[in-house]
Amino acid sequence: MKAIARRPDSNHRTSRLPQTTRYLIALGSNIAHCRHGPPPHVLRAACAALNEAPLHVVAAAPIITSAPLGPSRRHYANGAAIIETMLPPLALLDRLQAIEAAFGRTRRGQRWGARTLDLDIILWSGGPWQDHRLTIPHPAYHERLFVLTPALRIAADWRDPQSGLYVKQTHARLTRRATMPKGPLPHADVSGP
Repeated sequence: MKAIARRPDSNHRTSRLPQTTRYLIALGSNIAHCRHGPPPHVLRAACAALNEAPLHVVAAAPIITSAPLGPSRRHYANGAAIIETMLPPLALLDRLQAIEAAFGRTRRGQRWGARTLDLDIILWSGGPWQDHRLTIPHPAYHERLFVLTPALRIAADWRDPQSGLYVKQTHARLTRRATMPKGPLPHADVSGP
């Protein structure tokens, strides 16, 4: 019996379609920009830049103010955004660094120094990622309220693939630790009268 060759169905796709991926991005600024203005305005302009193809902003958190980390003396404006894209992590990193450069950021100088714009990949829907240029989840995000507080507003139910904790749980642990008294607890006299 002779096999009959079937014509490929024009509606059937044999190759996988590219899938979109979601990323949680932390935004920070503590220097005014000549065109965009003070740091909160810089973050709003950065969100607009994150919403240009091939990126799409799905959610943006309200902007908060935080104390500086490291040698900088200027307070930061911090925010978070969830973006959707088909870019893999390293291509997204290149795109974020190009946006930072367009806002006047240079990568020379002091770590944690003042900067016009800082964009960091915190988590993504693809699980853990490790490369000499990038680590996801961000290695220090779980220690930073200025990252977790905005992230809590838009990504409370995102889970860290390494710790297994949700963003809301990580935030709760850090805020609980931040409000605990430092040093030994005062001794209560329970001996009675």
